[in-house]
Amino acid sequence: MKQYTKLGKTPSLMAGDRTSVRTSSTAAAMVAGIVLGLGIGRTAAIAGGDPCKATTLAAAKACTEGAKSDFNLALGKCANIADPIAQKACQAQAKSDMKDALDTCKAQTAARLAGCVRLGKATYEPSIVASNFVGAITNSFMPLIPGTTFTYVSSSESNVVAVTHNTKVIDGVTCVEVHDVVYVSGVLTEDTLDWFAQDKDGNVWYFGENTHELDGNEITNIDGSFKSRVNGAQPGIVMKANPTVGDFYRQEFDLDNAEDFAEVISLTNTVIVASGTFTNCLKTLETSPLEPMPWRTSTTRRASATCWSLIWSPLKGWS
Repeated sequence: MKQYTKLGKTPSLMAGDRTSVRTSSTAAAMVAGIVLGLGIGRTAAIAGGDPCKATTLAAAKACTEGAKSDFNLALGKCANIADPIAQKACQAQAKSDMKDALDTCKAQTAARLAGCVRLGKATYEPSIVASNFVGAITNSFMPLIPGTTFTYVSSSESNVVAVTHNTKVIDGVTCVEVHDVVYVSGVLTEDTLDWFAQDKDGNVWYFGENTHELDGNEITNIDGSFKSRVNGAQPGIVMKANPTVGDFYRQEFDLDNAEDFAEVISLTNTVIVASGTFTNCLKTLETSPLEPMPWRTSTTRRASATCWSLIWSPLKGWS
């Protein structure tokens, strides 16, 4: 999920601070108690009365079992290699890959548990009532007016975000459809439809996305695609109407697929871009247990002033 900010001009993105996430010692201690092969019954017993933790432990079990399953499949492929030296190298790579996968499982678990510490033990099932939503998205930090196009550029990439006149009804709510495309060196690499709606209080909700990563004309990845209330997926708030420093919330929730968190870092940030210097900007930190390290900061101003947004991913770098 990408966050959009109103652009008066097309700025060049500039490197900003990589704000760190404070992983709680409580979450770290919980992770230390998780062992491979944790049974379902034991998971329920350990996390009794704590749905957030129970969800996390179930995901940890699925992740570790998936890593071991992939390891066994890799060993099966290695067994089909006649050359003993090549076979040994294949086995070593399989072992290394499993270690990396298990390390990722631990890091994801720590990130989810840290989220539970901040969000609480309860289930995450936001109440969505269609009559509580309005037709237009006019949030001053994130106006999405049909016909508006946002353009983000860097030295090698461009991200064109068009607010379409199309709508989609999800969970009874009429959502605005946003078309988001990414080009690398002029070649289309991502093509996404996002669906947003604003409630009567002015909060902008994220109801899902249909995303494709591309290699030429071939779709290579659809990870992150979800729709609210389908297969357990839940909507989240992508932009609050009245953010406060320290606010921490889910932007989306589809376990092991779409799990972004957001935290309000500052309401007085200063940003310098090609089109000028802007003060009193909102700065948020967005993280995901699926990429368990800080990966996105976003800065925007109210109303229609020129805004700046920066995304950093451990897999893609600054964009």
